[in-house]
Amino acid sequence: MIESNSAFWRWQEYQRVMPNMSWSDKDIVTVGVDVGSVGSKAVVLVNGKIYSWGITRTGSNSPESAAKALDWALKGTGLKQSDIKYVVGTGYGRVNVSFADKALTEIACHAKGANYIWGSGVHTVLDVGGQDIKAIRCDDTGRVTSFLMNDKCAAGTGRGMEVFADLLKIPIEDIGEMSLNVVEEPPAVSCTCVAFAKTEAVGLLRKGWSKEKVLAAYTKAMAVRMSNLIKRVGLEPAFVVTGGQSKNVGIVSRVEVALGVKCLAMPNWREGGLDPMIAGALGAGLFAKALYEKSRGI
Repeated sequence: MIESNSAFWRWQEYQRVMPNMSWSDKDIVTVGVDVGSVGSKAVVLVNGKIYSWGITRTGSNSPESAAKALDWALKGTGLKQSDIKYVVGTGYGRVNVSFADKALTEIACHAKGANYIWGSGVHTVLDVGGQDIKAIRCDDTGRVTSFLMNDKCAAGTGRGMEVFADLLKIPIEDIGEMSLNVVEEPPAVSCTCVAFAKTEAVGLLRKGWSKEKVLAAYTKAMAVRMSNLIKRVGLEPAFVVTGGQSKNVGIVSRVEVALGVKCLAMPNWREGGLDPMIAGALGAGLFAKALYEKSRGI
C-alpha cells in the first residue's frame, strides 16, 4: 500500500506484507526498528525471513515514531506485538525504542541488512541517512570491518535534499531524474553546507540557471563528498547504497562516476522488491533473531 504526500520534501510512506508467507506460534518472530532523524522503519521477520515492513515519517517524539512504524508493519499480518520474541532498536533514536530488548548501532545493522538484500558479495555500503553519511566496509557475512562517517553537517543527507525539494517546489522523489536532465554537467556548487548552498542556489536561479542545472550542481557536490568518504574507508566491490538517497539516481550515478565503479542495482521496491531504506531495520531484525536464539541456547 503506497500513500502519497502533498509536501514536496516528503518521501512516500508505505507498508508491505510479503506474499505467500505464513506464521505460527512456534515460529521465531523478531523485529528491527530503525528510528532515523527523517524516517522510522520497522521490519518483521519470521524465522529470519522478511515478513513485512513499514516506513513512516519520524515525528518529534521518537518513542511514538517507533511504535507507529511497528504498528504499521504489523498491519494485515495477523501478528500482535505479544507474538514477537525479540526486538532490536537502531538508528538516530534507537535508545528511545521503549519496547526494544536491545539497541544496536545503525552501522552494524545497515551492513547486515545490505548483506541480506544484495547477498554476501557486498563489501562496501554507503548509507545516506537523514543527518549523516556512513561509508562501511564489511565481510561476506555482513560483519563490519571498518567505517567512517560524517555527522557534522546535513549537506548530502536526506535533510539537505529536503531543503532543495522545498526551495524548488519539486517532489523529492523526482529530484534525481531532474538533476540528470541537463545538456552539460555544471560545476559543483562551491559550498555543500545546506544553509549556504541554499543561498547559492537562489543566486544561481536569479542568474537564469534552470532548476535542473541547480540540482545537477548540488547533487554533484554531494556525490563528490560521499565518494571522498568511500575512498577514505577504502572501496571494495561489490558496492551498494542504502538509506533514502539510494532512490536518488542523480546522486547514485554521480557517485559511480566519481568512484569509477557501478554499484549493484537497487531492487525494484515498487514492484515487490526489497527497499534499501529498510536496510537498517532489517539488519536489526536479523540481529534480534540471533540474540533471541543465543538467550535460549538454540
